[in-house]
Amino acid sequence: MQTPPAPYLTPEAITTFIRTALAEDVGDGDHSALASIPADARNRAHLLVKGEGLLAGMALAPLIFKEVDPALQLTPLLADGALVKHGDIAFTVEGPARSILTAERLVLNCMQRMSGIATYTAHLNNLIAGTSAKLLDTRKTTPNFRLCEKWAVLIGGGVNHRYGLFDMIILKDNHVDYAGGIAQAIAATHAYLAQTGRQLPIEIETRSLEEVQQALDAGGITRIMLDNMKPDQLREAVALVAGRYPTEASGGITEQTIGEVAQTGVDYISVGALTHSVKSLDLSLKAY
Repeated sequence: MQTPPAPYLTPEAITTFIRTALAEDVGDGDHSALASIPADARNRAHLLVKGEGLLAGMALAPLIFKEVDPALQLTPLLADGALVKHGDIAFTVEGPARSILTAERLVLNCMQRMSGIATYTAHLNNLIAGTSAKLLDTRKTTPNFRLCEKWAVLIGGGVNHRYGLFDMIILKDNHVDYAGGIAQAIAATHAYLAQTGRQLPIEIETRSLEEVQQALDAGGITRIMLDNMKPDQLREAVALVAGRYPTEASGGITEQTIGEVAQTGVDYISVGALTHSVKSLDLSLKAY
């Protein structure tokens, strides 16, 4: 199995996702297929593209079919990241007819949404082309589908932010307010890491130039998030940081504003809409 380089894309994690999703969908049996299709029937189908965009999920699809029935044989005709249009055929699959039907919906659900995310990621990346800014996703993902959604961001040319709460510390506004301020939040974090023996990157969210200065004075961080700042304020913040830490623009960034944000000199731009507000690419599995 070939996957983009990401620590969460392990064979074990992908298999667990597939099995959990199949348990949700199939339960104690695909009774529609069991009732109507002879046990020895064999057939074939192909994945028909019915829209335009960037294809994603091609590395996942054969793993789903194999989990449903090792006798199913998928022949890929396109690869992850391929630009597709209406009428393209992404793959063919053949084998036990019942098994094709049982796997159909999970394959489509995954690939349609993943392709939509990859397509929108590529679109936003095009809008910041020519700048040094990198496009990040967020934790605003569908519960139990984060693996596929973040995988799709990679296929679309984006960069994954932290996967979850466990692999990076981000001290956001509520953390700062509950801790009593930026300096206090950072100091408490260093004490916690020393006590627990963990080594994790630390990002601090700032809401004003004053808070940016407080973060710089405190030090001991990995990245400074610039939250809901207008482009002029972002430029001032980037100048204030002066390359001492990477900067990340976040909050309310749209395809109408992302180009101007990228031109302020920030190193990263995080966009929750990559995963929470995309339109799935229209795909269909058709017998032929």
